[in-house]
Amino acid sequence: MALAASDAADRVEQLTILTERLTELTARQALAFEQRRPKDAAALLDEISRLANLYRHESTRVRADISLVEDAPAPARAKLVRATEAFDAVLARQGRALEAARTVTEGLVKCIAEEVAAQRSQTSVYGAGGRQTDGSSATAITLNKRA
Repeated sequence: MALAASDAADRVEQLTILTERLTELTARQALAFEQRRPKDAAALLDEISRLANLYRHESTRVRADISLVEDAPAPARAKLVRATEAFDAVLARQGRALEAARTVTEGLVKCIAEEVAAQRSQTSVYGAGGRQTDGSSATAITLNKRA
């Protein structure tokens, strides 16, 4: 997927619109994470992914061939630079929100695992040779690190 720009000015305008939309959606997603509403954040994921892929593709094209935007008017290019700076700031905010969510999630998983381990039966059982043991055998707890 690529932008269908007629000239450098059109490409810069489309890139600016794309960047501003991506910034808006990413800010909404970061806010959802900050407000502990992951379902709201997840609802934006498809559109953000689609736009981010287009943004990545177009950024790569422009980096490889600066003539794609070189002839655009200076004010339009300046607007694109400002939009990109705003996008970078929102990405940093989203990164902080995601890191906080990850830390909270890991803490919850750890607490749950500790509680499960504490609730394990402490009854006496008979071990090898007919001796009574306290029943504290090693048990594996599997945690999914994708959280």
